[in-house]
Amino acid sequence: MLQVTPIKPGNKQAFVLRRRFELLGALVVAALVPWAGLRWLITDTTFDIAAFHNSLIANALAILMALWIRISVSTYPGIRGGQLILPAVVAAHATMIMLLLLSRLPYHRPSLAAGFALHLLWAYGIYFFVQRRVRPCIAIVPFGTTDKLTTIDNVEWHRLHRPVLADADACGAIVADFSADLPDEWEAFLADAAIDGRVVYQVQQLYESLTGRVEIHHLSENSFGSLAPARAYMAVKHFADFLLALALLPLALPVMAGCALAIRVGDGAPVLFRQKRIGRAGREFTVTKFRTMRLAGRLDPDNREAAMTGDGDVRITRLGAFLRRNRLDELPQLWNILKGEMSFIGPRPEAHVLSSWYTSEIPFYRYRHVVRPGISGWAQVNQGHVAEVDEVHLKLQYDFFYIKYFSPWLDLLILFRTIKTVLTGWGAR
Repeated sequence: MLQVTPIKPGNKQAFVLRRRFELLGALVVAALVPWAGLRWLITDTTFDIAAFHNSLIANALAILMALWIRISVSTYPGIRGGQLILPAVVAAHATMIMLLLLSRLPYHRPSLAAGFALHLLWAYGIYFFVQRRVRPCIAIVPFGTTDKLTTIDNVEWHRLHRPVLADADACGAIVADFSADLPDEWEAFLADAAIDGRVVYQVQQLYESLTGRVEIHHLSENSFGSLAPARAYMAVKHFADFLLALALLPLALPVMAGCALAIRVGDGAPVLFRQKRIGRAGREFTVTKFRTMRLAGRLDPDNREAAMTGDGDVRITRLGAFLRRNRLDELPQLWNILKGEMSFIGPRPEAHVLSSWYTSEIPFYRYRHVVRPGISGWAQVNQGHVAEVDEVHLKLQYDFFYIKYFSPWLDLLILFRTIKTVLTGWGAR
């Protein structure tokens, strides 16, 4: 088993864990080395030197952009650093190449290719040989509701027994319940920690960050206020969804035609499945998907049992299982996105009969309708498909986390994890 140990802030080894070390190393390995090495190998004096310089700048900017993406997205829970390396590096270098093509500036293809490959090697090398050997160490102030944190894995929890800063030197942060009645000496301890530049977390925010869920047992008026999503980003996202759906249509239509033909030949008509679901602001709309079940399985769309899909559901056809596993059955929902009824990312819309049931059984359930429903969402990439009330209660905590931390970076993380889900088939029913 790999030994995991916390690193003290003053330890010389701590420098290799810092982002600046990773950044400087990447700039040398993936930007300067291709620039200097390939330039030295080429003896043709008529070669355009500007192409080398542009490639150097593009590789350097891609390194900065990839690190920026990883830092911004890694603040959210449920991921390991290694999961972000490939999509972030690919996205950053692809963006730089696209900018070079659009600007028609000269560039050196071998330098760009070498920069991309060396960037990946450096990032994965740092992760596998340094970063994955260390897990965060957080000191706990032993008052209030902090005990619930110790049930969370992947963190080295250090319970403090006295208000002395030196006892927390081996930890990268301190967590406390600010709503608890703390003794004066512990209040002074937290003040000294903040003055000393230590990271001090409030227990509830840290719990949400580590679990990806917002507890809904004691939601108050103030809680609802903190769950109000940013309206400006909501408008920008709605516009971006429309443009992306429009751009994807030429690529998706041939695939959709193939799926429709396969369903028609293999299982007959109808090819599409339509169902009333609840969208933003509680409005009802008709969702469109490829039919994946036998016709007898959907005779009564208002029946609660018929609206649920269980593990190994016998109604799912062999072709339907393939479409579900690869999420191809969701492609017709591009039409729902173009109509403004859905988004690419958001809480999954529930069937009308199920939504009515959940609303009657679960407090605050209707609040999830504050944002547009999505094809993929935070609950789906963390929990998978659910139907029973106890599972939906947990799913609602994930949905509230998404609403509370509604941002482009969380959407980007969900996109990355959705791609992984599609490749592995996890969570499909």
